[in-house]
Amino acid sequence: MFAVYAAEPNADAPLDSLTVGERPEPEVPEGWVKVRVTAASLNMHDLWTLRGVGIKPEQFPMILGCDGAGTLEDGTEVVLHSIIGDPTWSGDETLDPKRTLLTEKHQGAMADFIAVPKRNAVPKPEGITASQAAVMGTAWLTAYRMLFTKSGLHPGQTMLVQGASGGVSTALVQLGRAAGMTVWVTGRTEDKRNLAEKLGAHAVFESGAKLPGKVDAVFESVGEATWKHSMRALRPGGAIICCGSTSGPNPGADLQRLFFLQLRVEGSTMGTRQELADLLSFVANAGITPEIGLELPLERAEEGFRAMLEGDTAGKIVFTH
Repeated sequence: MFAVYAAEPNADAPLDSLTVGERPEPEVPEGWVKVRVTAASLNMHDLWTLRGVGIKPEQFPMILGCDGAGTLEDGTEVVLHSIIGDPTWSGDETLDPKRTLLTEKHQGAMADFIAVPKRNAVPKPEGITASQAAVMGTAWLTAYRMLFTKSGLHPGQTMLVQGASGGVSTALVQLGRAAGMTVWVTGRTEDKRNLAEKLGAHAVFESGAKLPGKVDAVFESVGEATWKHSMRALRPGGAIICCGSTSGPNPGADLQRLFFLQLRVEGSTMGTRQELADLLSFVANAGITPEIGLELPLERAEEGFRAMLEGDTAGKIVFTH
């Protein structure tokens, strides 16, 4: 079958490992299903796989793509839940110590077909296209859990999104606006700030700018470059919800501010199958159109990977069949 895959780990030149070609069709173990992939979206996780991070050398070649949408053999349209958990685990699968993401142990979605556990094929609601559904499993699910499970925010409260144009950030803006939050966003460039406004932000600011007031929660994926600003932006009792650290993982903790203002810092990773199902329903019912910055046929995957590597992104990158 046709596939886009990492041939081997290459820490210094990840795109040199990116290969477009033929791979064997997946075997389908008992309790799993075969999905004909219609669309797959690109995540930073795919670049880390090309670099060999989070995957053992003997697991290459690895088909890329931990997000996707497609159809079962009976024609049912489904969205992939990216977390493959231990079958014996019960409860929140994001806390399962043996969990993996697609492309870490099992082959990914940038191919004609993928095999996943039956529970990982979540029915796609009407009103969402395959391309829109393909962005839900990682970036949008991460944003949904941060906002609705972790933050404790209520409609009418004020949220700050650090960074305006990435997949998680654009999802937070659109979800927050639809849920009735007051949405503030920072961005490094005028184009990125304009995008946030277009997606529903009530106010946008340059990175590190003085804000007109304190916020109830900050949504962090940047790390060192924005952490000081995030801590100073919070009202007493406010929260930072962190899902990444693209600019560095070791900012100053500012512990005096943390304890004196009784701030809360909480990590968030991906989301559960039920949260994905709830997210899909919310997006469909609210009429949200996920921001897709670039859509390409799978054969032109290298163009999308290069755009992400160079930081030339605004919303999600999707590959279609």
